[in-house]
This record gives sequence, C-alpha cells and structure tokens, in this order.
Amino acid sequence: MSYDVYKVIIKVFSVIINAITYRKQYFIMITKCTCRNTKLLTSVSLIGLYHKSHLSSLAFVPKCNPATTEDVTRLKEFVDKHRLCVLTGAGISTESGISDYRSAEVGLYARSNRKPILYKEFCNSEVARRRYWARNYIGWPRFSSLKPNITHEILKDLEYVGKVGCIVTQNVDNLHSKAGSKKIIELHGTAFNVICLNCNHKICRHELQKVFQKLNPSMIATAEMIRPDGDVELSQTQVESFNVPACDNCGGILKPDIVFFGDNVSRDKVQSVKDNVESLDALLVLGTTLTTFSAYRIILQAIDARKPIAIVNIGKTRADELVNFRIEGRCGDVLSKIWQLNVSKDFVR
Repeated sequence: MSYDVYKVIIKVFSVIINAITYRKQYFIMITKCTCRNTKLLTSVSLIGLYHKSHLSSLAFVPKCNPATTEDVTRLKEFVDKHRLCVLTGAGISTESGISDYRSAEVGLYARSNRKPILYKEFCNSEVARRRYWARNYIGWPRFSSLKPNITHEILKDLEYVGKVGCIVTQNVDNLHSKAGSKKIIELHGTAFNVICLNCNHKICRHELQKVFQKLNPSMIATAEMIRPDGDVELSQTQVESFNVPACDNCGGILKPDIVFFGDNVSRDKVQSVKDNVESLDALLVLGTTLTTFSAYRIILQAIDARKPIAIVNIGKTRADELVNFRIEGRCGDVLSKIWQLNVSKDFVR
C-alpha cells in the first residue's frame, strides 16, 4: 500500500471516529480521490461526513430561495477549474447562530438601534470599555461554544483535497479553525485572543473570562442573544458595577485582538492576502456584502491580478457589477449541493 493511500485511509477513519464520538446524525457523500504521487494512480474513496443539525440554526439567516440547478452547476464548474482563495464574511456564520450586522429583518441593525463600538471610543473612554467588556463577559460562554456549520466543514474538506489554498475571513468567531481549516488569514483578528494596547502582551480570552469571574462574582455569565463580536444587551446598572482588569504585565488597557470599526488592518495581513490572491487561480466570496473597504480591497486586488471572481450571498454586494457572476443563496445550501456533485475529483496533497 502506498503512503498516499495510507494517509487517505487514516483520514477516513479519523472522520468516522469523530462522528461516533460526538454521536450526531450524519449522512455520507462519496468523492473519488486520485493519489497522484503513486506509480499506478490508485483510486480510493474519501468519505465526507456532515451532520444535519445545521438546518436547525437558521434564526439569523435572511429569507431566500434555494439556489437553482443552473447556479449550482455554474459554481461547480468554477470550483472544478480553479484552486481558490476564499473570502468569507458574517453570512457564513449565521447558520451557526451568530447574527450578522446588515441583513434585512434578522441582522443586528434591523433588530436594534445599537451600533458596534468604534476603535477611538474604546481607547478614549473608560465608560465605553466597561460597557463593552461587561456585555462581552455575559455573551462569551455561548459565543465561544458555537460550532462550525456545513459551510465551514466543506471549506475544510476542500482545503484538504487541494481545492482551497487560502481562507481569508472577516469573522472573529474562530469557526474556520474549529472546523479544522489550516490555511486561514483572520483579516479582522480573533475574539479568542486579547491584547494590551500598551505593551502588546497577549492572553487567551478564556483565561480572561476566569479573571472577570473573580472580579465580578455576583454577575452570572449567561446570554441567549449575541452579536457578531460576542456582545449582548445589559442594563446600565449591570454595566456600572462591572470591574475590568488591566494588563497584568504593564497595567495597560486590554482590548480584544480584533479590528474595531475605525481601526486598520495591519500591512502584513494586507500583503499576505494580496500574495495569496495573486498566487491562486480564482477568488470565491461567501456571505459578505463587501461593505468594509478591507474586504472590498480584496476584490480590487483580484481584478488587478486578472483573477476570476464568484460571489455567493443573500442580497446585493458592493462588487456585484465587478465580478464574473453572483449567486443569490444561502452558503450552506449552495456548497452542500456542489459537494454532492463531486466537485473534488482528485486528491491533491
């Protein structure tokens, strides 16, 4: 048995064991995989297991019609022909139970008058920081426990078979990593790390939660409705009594390691994204309106590099007139239909 075939078999068994361990309901899809590094090009079967429970997490997904057969076929051909750089936004995490900002009826802006905190406001106002951290503390247990959905899982497997070369995500929810994707650029950072604005010391958000609990023993951290950054609603009294720790290294201000509105993406990340866009064959955009310039700039980079671009999103985007084609639909629905059509015919590792 060749080493490549052995690796595929190990992958298959690891997925099956994971399914048994978590005792979820699964359905099986078979994809042919060719091990190119073997002398006889041995064909094997790669088994992908996906749980159906994602269908119950649609409370924050805008209403839309199922993708048409024509749309699915067109995107299948797009994926078949290219090794992809994938740009993801809040629209792919709504199926995991996290609301986005801008969707009609179900987005944060549609359901409340609250706006995300601005970078300058967080840095300059102790009151604003206390309000932010109090809400974040309450929302953290549920936010941090959310699971990847079918979109994250399929992107992980497309990476595994060599069809996805890089995932650039605007999301701070860590769901791509939880799904098992490795080649990820977190454009706006991650809510799972905290950084000191003075000395740049970093700590794990889970560890900070323990500190919050010690400083605020009377406040119970439970919440049902969370925002894209893990924030929730609290009363003014709850906010005013909340104690916020300083950096234990220098006494500086602690901030989630994410790019707030009004802040800038680091030059290193911008360059890394540009390098991946230029080195890969095409750009696939999933679940984002491309409203922020940090995301829209990636479209411009792909256009400059003469790369084909496809979008899957519910609702219009900022780049609809600039891309090769756009599909109106739910990302989980579209990608699962493509996967069933055996997009990944070759095992590329």
